[in-house]
Amino acid sequence: MQKRETWGSRTGFIMAAVGSAIGLGNIWRFPYMVYENGGGAFLIPYFVAMLAAGIPFMILEFGLGQKFKGSAPKTFASISKRWEWLGWWQVMVAFIITTYYVVVIAWAINYLVLSFTQGWGDAPKDFFFGQFLGLTDSPMNLGSVQSSIFSATAAAWFFTFIAVFTGVKSGIERVSKIFMPLLFILVFIFIGRGLMLPGATEGLNWLFKPDFSAIMNGKVWADAFGQIFFSLSIGFGIMLAYSSYLPKDSDINNNACMTVFINCGFSIISGIMIFSVLGYMAQQQGVPVSEVAGSGVGLAFITLPTAINLMPAPVFFGVLFFLALVVAGLSSMISLCEVTVSALIDKLNITRKVAASIICALGFMVSIAFTTGGGLLLLDIVDHFVNNFGILIGGFIEIIFVAWLCDIEDLREHVNKTSEIKVGSMWTNSLRFIVPTMLGIMLVMNFVGDISENYGGYSNAAIMAFGWSLLVVFLATALLLSRKEYAFAGILGKNKSFLKRR
Repeated sequence: MQKRETWGSRTGFIMAAVGSAIGLGNIWRFPYMVYENGGGAFLIPYFVAMLAAGIPFMILEFGLGQKFKGSAPKTFASISKRWEWLGWWQVMVAFIITTYYVVVIAWAINYLVLSFTQGWGDAPKDFFFGQFLGLTDSPMNLGSVQSSIFSATAAAWFFTFIAVFTGVKSGIERVSKIFMPLLFILVFIFIGRGLMLPGATEGLNWLFKPDFSAIMNGKVWADAFGQIFFSLSIGFGIMLAYSSYLPKDSDINNNACMTVFINCGFSIISGIMIFSVLGYMAQQQGVPVSEVAGSGVGLAFITLPTAINLMPAPVFFGVLFFLALVVAGLSSMISLCEVTVSALIDKLNITRKVAASIICALGFMVSIAFTTGGGLLLLDIVDHFVNNFGILIGGFIEIIFVAWLCDIEDLREHVNKTSEIKVGSMWTNSLRFIVPTMLGIMLVMNFVGDISENYGGYSNAAIMAFGWSLLVVFLATALLLSRKEYAFAGILGKNKSFLKRR
């Protein structure tokens, strides 16, 4: 069996973990989530979710990965061979995310180039859906491959390949140490100039003005917990893989807290960056901020380019914003790819170079479907089902398994052994009650919503082909892969004492 790599430094691990957690969602999802859910009042349930669920779950995953020294499948197989499938479910979720997430990074790369000349023109919406995407009328009609998106996708995959191929210390850690400081510098420069724009203060007022009545709304709390789960990269193998490279004496609890706090802090400064621009845009167009506020792809590739056209220094703002998107996207992309690569290394006992080559080549081939005219529609459905069911199901089963069927007190002793900050019964109770309850509520809400009516108004054929069937593929693949024995079978069952109910 190959000797497991380790991080070169604690800073390197923190930067990599933060790089995984900080992604496009922090920039384009969190600000609108705050705006829609009570403004500044939303920060109350958000911080409660962070303390009651985010940090406990992060400590759990850091502890599991560091204790069992393996990817998600290997970690669960080390506890019980019967639970290995759960790890492969999480690996499949991460793999599929890489195949479309990389295409969004490719869009950002293209727009980074376009930002030097505002190449999206005077009608960014028409340009994005028409000339750039060549959008078709249905996800069942993929149309032709868009050459500029294909080329940028290939470049993003190649960069990811180099980072993962060269190893944990030489590749992932080195990139993270450059990318994370760079990302914060870009955002702070943008904010420094953006706050001087007329109307910026009004934008921030719209964002942070508290509506405390929203706290009584259950959906607001569900959104707060959902944002925490999705933005921290927990529940689908990333943190298990990253923490498996930690040395034995690592401060698990402190590392987890730092990762969560930095991620959440970045989300807040992203809100300031986005809404300062939206405030300026609203003033220039003589409309309220509510008419220009948005989230997701529309915010990044339609609303912000429209705002950049109105700015006194469009090249400055455009380059900063899209470079920040590219950096945030690539850091998360690397971590998603590492989930699958580390799982393959553990399972087949092959070299990192071989595993990285297989995964990146396969991932690139699947990604081509998302570079077509129907790619955005296909991406929309797949992303919806992966986030609302794939990630939540994996996280929910993981927390039930570890907190209720395994010796959670043994894990608590393990994480406390080398940590300055000690966790007690509150940590255990949070993992046993609060986290599974909130994940369960979100799952039920999502299931009821999707059964009631098709997501996005898509056809039954499209929803079945690219939505529900995807979950069946996850399960079938997970069960199939878990049947194959590990090349180094000595890991199996050696931690049976950790499983309370066998």
